[in-house]
Formats: sequence, structure tokens, C-alpha cells
Amino acid sequence: MEGIISRIPSDFQGRTPRLLLHACCAPCSSYCLEYLSQYFDITVLYYNPNISPAEEYLKRVAEVRRLVGEMPMKNPVTMVETTYSPTLFYQAVKGLEQEPEGGRRCEVCFRLRLDEAARYAKAGGFDFFTTTLTISPLKNAPLLNAIGDEMAQKYGVAFLPSDFKKKEGYKRSIALSAQYGLYRQNFCGCVFSKR
Repeated sequence: MEGIISRIPSDFQGRTPRLLLHACCAPCSSYCLEYLSQYFDITVLYYNPNISPAEEYLKRVAEVRRLVGEMPMKNPVTMVETTYSPTLFYQAVKGLEQEPEGGRRCEVCFRLRLDEAARYAKAGGFDFFTTTLTISPLKNAPLLNAIGDEMAQKYGVAFLPSDFKKKEGYKRSIALSAQYGLYRQNFCGCVFSKR
């Protein structure tokens, strides 16, 4: 990621590149937005059909919206929310309900969300797409980056590889969560992770 960012001035000749940032929740988005908004015009994509129940989904999307509205950022940040369709998630993970957290079910869920992010980025003419998911110490950043690269090839849009937990990113997200009074959930989002 740092290599790509270092080439922005020459690669984009004074233009600020556009980044579609898939966001899972406000706490994870906080540091990612603080860091990336220095270099990109960002559109936050809220697409998380895995989150259950609907009340939890609504609480999380409202917190991301609030964070985007309150947090000062160098370059513009906007937010879009796609349709909440938990049926798609349940269809995708059918047969994987008993998988452990971090197992094959999570990989399918990552793939579902990054596929939508890449599709949306391509349709919207974004220069890059990425996800906030790599900030979590419980998420497999190499796997997420591999899926992101796969989706980049599928849709023909560049993926910005990341491991946001590095360089104290996760620690900074905790501080920003406290600063903005963000709701910090205690499970990833799906009924299986809650269990």
C-alpha cells in the first residue's frame, strides 16, 4: 500500500485518486479513513449482508454515517449504502454454519463483500478499492488481499492491498473510537460469530 501511495503524485499528475473503501463498521473505519483521506477522495461503501439482526445492521450503518459526518479529513469522503440482503449471505454460507470463526465461512463472506466492492468500484470509475476488514487482529489480511486481487482481476479495477492493523493502526482505531464515542460491537456481525 505504501508503495502505491508513494507513486500517487507521479501516477496521477496532481489529481487525487478516487478510492472505494468497503467499511464493516465505524471503529474499523476510523483509522482507515484518517490515514487514507490524506491521499484519496474516498467513497465509503457499506455492504454487509452478513450482519444480523437487522437492528444491529442499522446501528452499525448509522455509526459509520455519523463518523463520516463528524471526522475531519483532508480530502472529501462520502458514503453509500447498498441494499441490506441477508438472504444472500445465508445462501452463500449454506453448509458452512458449523465452521469455526475465521474458517471457510468467513472466507466466503469476505469474497461476497469484496466482489460487491469491486463491482461497484468498476461501475463507478474508481481508481482503487479496498476494505477496512484488515484492521482487525482477528481477520486474515493475506487472505483478504488475495481475494481483493482476485476481484480486481475479475472486474478490471485496481485493489489497494492493506494490513491496517500494522503501524499501530488497530490501537489508533481504539483511540478514535473513544474520541468519537463509537459503538464497538463485540462480534463480527453474523449470527454464527455471535454464537
